[in-house]
Amino acid sequence: MPVYEYLCNDCGPFTEMRPMAECDEPHDCPGCTVEAPRVILTAPAFFCMPSDKRKAHATNERSSHAPKTSAEYKASHGAGCGCCSSKKPSRLVKQSKSGAKSFPTARPWMISH
Repeated sequence: MPVYEYLCNDCGPFTEMRPMAECDEPHDCPGCTVEAPRVILTAPAFFCMPSDKRKAHATNERSSHAPKTSAEYKASHGAGCGCCSSKKPSRLVKQSKSGAKSFPTARPWMISH
């Protein structure tokens, strides 16, 4: 269950653990038993999150009107990345000048269809 913050006018702020279905409802103050409204006093603690989840949140929060530049995109891929290089992939079966096929492996009978 999540922890919510409430603010009592007499006793001050307090926190309570409640079901999400009751998140917007007021809660009785533990000190004076007067109903206190829910408030947001602290920011969510993202520093406790694993780094891969923080990165996912940052990516999701990136505005759609500011996409990555080509330099940012290329910097996020490693050297020799297949999607960024202009090299064509090498063929598995090579032909000689006479038309005979040579195979990169020692098993020419293992030809796929």
